[in-house]
Amino acid sequence: MGTVLAVVSQKGGVGKTTTAVNLAAAFARRGMKTLLVDVDPQGAVRYGVGLRSDHVTVGISDYLSGEKTLRDIILPTALPWLRVILAGTVSAATNHVAYQHRMEESTVLPDLLAMARQRTDVVVVDTPPGLGPTVERVLSASQHVIVPLQAEPLALQTTPQILRGIQDIVSTNDELTLDGLVLTMYDETSETSVRVSEYVRRHLPRNMVFDLVIPRSTAAADAFAAGQPVVLRSPADAAAQAYVNLATELASRFE
Repeated sequence: MGTVLAVVSQKGGVGKTTTAVNLAAAFARRGMKTLLVDVDPQGAVRYGVGLRSDHVTVGISDYLSGEKTLRDIILPTALPWLRVILAGTVSAATNHVAYQHRMEESTVLPDLLAMARQRTDVVVVDTPPGLGPTVERVLSASQHVIVPLQAEPLALQTTPQILRGIQDIVSTNDELTLDGLVLTMYDETSETSVRVSEYVRRHLPRNMVFDLVIPRSTAAADAFAAGQPVVLRSPADAAAQAYVNLATELASRFE
């Protein structure tokens, strides 16, 4: 039986999708049968996961609406052990209300995740920012959750909200474990970045914050722009190595 890992954050722009994409790629490189699922209607996973430019863009939204079958939306990637389900055509829509309603009212997503657990080692889910109905649906069907936290002051202000929300769901899903917060875009030469890191580690329980950090990296940004995980495009880069180490630590917890 596999495990579902949710990647959640209270706000956007903190490296959530980059983290989901690179963890999925790192798991697959370890030989773990991995499925990456994008339920964020912004659909950013398709830009960073390494799909061909001419790949179909159908995904979970089209499965929810009944327009596509599960077979239609599970797509291969350049990695033999990695498959992906994109957000789908909702990412081209200007209004996501119908999608959100379907997520809230249907059991399709939790049923899909439960089925995927039977066929994979790990399912990585990239979620929308915040803790709305879609994220609650994901967490209700997950066994693990991590929270990317950008090493900057504004991110600190939103952290208590997401932690309270996760704790509320833990009370109803006894399988769910908060593995911790991982600091992203960390710059050791920035006083602000260092100060945020010190504050987080001083005010949160030690086991709630990963020791490793994801450094700010030009290679990571370039890799995403090129449509590749940085762990594949620039494996020697510090950010790539950090994601590989994070995947290793998480994999040991899954066991």
